[in-house]
Amino acid sequence: MSFFTRNMSFAYDLIVIGGGSGGMASAKRAAKHGARVALFDYVVPSPQGTKWGLGGTCVNVGCVPKKLMHYASLIGTAIHYDAVPYGWKVGEVSHDWDKLRTTVTNHVKSLNFAYKNGLKSNQVDYINAYAKFSSPHEVEYVLKGEVKKLSAKYFLIAVGGRPHIPTEVTGALEHSISSDDIFYLKKAPGKTLCVGASYISLECGGFLTKLGFDTTIAVRSIPLRGFDRQCSEKVVNMMAELGTKFLRGVVPHSITKQDDGKLLVQFKDANTNEDKGSDVFDTVLFATGRNADTKNLNLDLAGVHVLSNGKINATNEQTNIEHIYAVGDVLQGRPELTPVAIRAGELLADRLFGNATALMDYDGIPTTVFTPFEYGFCGLSEEAAIAQYGENDIETFLFEFMTLELAAAHREKHPSTQANSSDLDMSPPCLSKLVCVKSQGERVVGFHFVGPNAGEITQGFALALRLGAKKSDFDQLVGIHPTDAESFTSMDVTRSSGQSWVASGLCGGGKCG
Repeated sequence: MSFFTRNMSFAYDLIVIGGGSGGMASAKRAAKHGARVALFDYVVPSPQGTKWGLGGTCVNVGCVPKKLMHYASLIGTAIHYDAVPYGWKVGEVSHDWDKLRTTVTNHVKSLNFAYKNGLKSNQVDYINAYAKFSSPHEVEYVLKGEVKKLSAKYFLIAVGGRPHIPTEVTGALEHSISSDDIFYLKKAPGKTLCVGASYISLECGGFLTKLGFDTTIAVRSIPLRGFDRQCSEKVVNMMAELGTKFLRGVVPHSITKQDDGKLLVQFKDANTNEDKGSDVFDTVLFATGRNADTKNLNLDLAGVHVLSNGKINATNEQTNIEHIYAVGDVLQGRPELTPVAIRAGELLADRLFGNATALMDYDGIPTTVFTPFEYGFCGLSEEAAIAQYGENDIETFLFEFMTLELAAAHREKHPSTQANSSDLDMSPPCLSKLVCVKSQGERVVGFHFVGPNAGEITQGFALALRLGAKKSDFDQLVGIHPTDAESFTSMDVTRSSGQSWVASGLCGGGKCG
């Protein structure tokens, strides 16, 4: 049932600028309430000329192709490390980058097509053009060489962000790529340097390593800034044991293309600028942050206040202009996650056109970093919990262990991380962690898991945190045996106890007796 009465003073009730996940979700939900909706989407090619279709970052150059390449790398890892111990007779195995790229991009194109059909079936007018504000209630755009204008009662800014490539690094713009390009490379990346220690850099570096490419990650300061420090270092340590190389405290100073097409990278100390030598790579990928893609929207003509970083402050998605809203990565201080943009966009449409009142809750959002051993979490890091509640009011429960399937296969470290000829076995890759507030009956305010399938594990436990689960609730839960998730039902070692939380048994996350 629609509670919305159309205002005929404007061409549209809602114009959405940006055809990513949040924009499309909001547009379709508004149309279902009876609103007349137009959605603009236009992809400006990357500096290397890469472009893509409808669907935004997640579908085209983010979550979807990343997860598929992550999966491809896990297949290779299982073949090389685990297949033979489990009885498979494996001959010579090689990887075909072009076949992988084709598989991934074909699936992305199928989603582009589905999204166009989704807008059409929901009676949303899709306009493949770059829209800019010309006044508070009007946008202009160029279509087939003709300048056109459209008005609306409400506007939604959902343009997301684009990768930042530092111009102060000589040759970076000309010779490097970003996450906008990696999934569409027609030539295998070869020896690769990933610059930055964000989740994007670690994810790309992780799957490239396990696809068989010599991969190095340059870390300016710390990996996964803002994430739980113990878990972040666990992720990096496990990546190193799988063969990814790390350069700590260094950054590229210049990138020069040699006559043979390879890239000579000069490094410097991130703090002192001291020369740190050089190396030659086939590909240099920058993952040093993203910028909100608002620069060319003429938001000043609409009166919208924009921060120096291009982001927008908003209260309940409403900007300082009452009829202009924003969702997704353009919002200051909000999680840059696809499901967040989708939910916020849908709830906004319900409020504007469906007589609803529910607001987006940005707290306790679960997410996962898809490194070779994934890192899923929900709530506060241990550091953030201490800052909020005080060190004396925080109790942290820990359990580190070898997942059952890998224990049986006796996975070995990469030779580069073996201390000696007897140091072969991989470290326990799984880390389970609960951060609790003692004064609130040990309410769990931080859930963290590093290990296989962390995304699947974290999604379910996130509901427990949302419902206010306490450590005693986890203790009373009967685990599914033998699984890694079972570890959260029998955690009894705390950081404050001084005891070791590393399991000596080989029964995965559970107890065998």
